[in-house]
Amino acid sequence: MLRQWQEQDLPHWQALNADPQVMRYFPAPLSAEESQQAMHRMQQLIAHNGWGFWALEHRQDKRCIGTIGLHHNSDTVPGRELVEIGWRLDRHYWRQGFTEEGARASLSFAFEQLGLAEVYAFTALTNLPSQGVMKKLGMRNTGEDFDHPKLDDCPRLQRHCLYRIDAATFATS
Repeated sequence: MLRQWQEQDLPHWQALNADPQVMRYFPAPLSAEESQQAMHRMQQLIAHNGWGFWALEHRQDKRCIGTIGLHHNSDTVPGRELVEIGWRLDRHYWRQGFTEEGARASLSFAFEQLGLAEVYAFTALTNLPSQGVMKKLGMRNTGEDFDHPKLDDCPRLQRHCLYRIDAATFATS
């Protein structure tokens, strides 16, 4: 279930962001304080916009197992202002279909509720698992690789690929 963040999510979110396996395609794991700040930013954006990177709650145990959602992004992809879709899950829940299910719900919201024409996703060229999810969602690689502007000091992750899906493609996928 995708929902607004709650304070009881914080310990789970902090543990997820401290896990080196989960964070292997990020420059470094996050500290407890960095995770708390990120969660509060996501809460505020959802409260303001009605959407964002939602908390992903496991329906059976009611535990926060990550985040999936949408974000208006104007400072990452050079020359583009776009809405991106993204995700980050606790590794104990990988390969169980949660990412694809939550991402499809997010894309449905983007196209049906927000009326967006297209949604983008981007990741490090080395992040093949996320690219696999993008392909399963029907997203296509635009071929417009770019250097992430916030990763100048992390050459192993700086080069990113850009994927895209439009409303018509999503409707038929």
